[in-house]
Amino acid sequence: MTEIPDTETINAFNTSIIDEFRANDGKVGGQFAGADLLLLTTTGAKSGQPRVSPLAYFRIDGRLIVVGSFAGAPVNPAWVHNLRANPRAHVEVGTNTFDVTARELSAAEREELFPKVTAAAPGFAEYQSKTSRVIPLFELRRA
Repeated sequence: MTEIPDTETINAFNTSIIDEFRANDGKVGGQFAGADLLLLTTTGAKSGQPRVSPLAYFRIDGRLIVVGSFAGAPVNPAWVHNLRANPRAHVEVGTNTFDVTARELSAAEREELFPKVTAAAPGFAEYQSKTSRVIPLFELRRA
């Protein structure tokens, strides 16, 4: 089973991706070169403060989908908890920014879409195999 990364490591990693994303019109290099990434700004469920998370995204059946994989860790990433508490969020894709309302997909919807996610990015199947939790999918709809 995958360990939960410590908060300091996660924050440093995310900050470097966020800075690179914003400096290069939504493009990043390294392990995410060529990947479709967005920045999701949620409201902290406890703090009420804005929290920015770089995430892979997918356009499937006309929907903008993000995956709460946390690399197969045994718990959901913080942004999942934040969206469940407050589904209003802000998205940056390339140089476009817009507000969204997030909706967690039902079990049936997830079952239908998850194979499409893993066909596009097989790593997500590996993440699911590492954890006993069901990795959630969220649709982000423009507000």
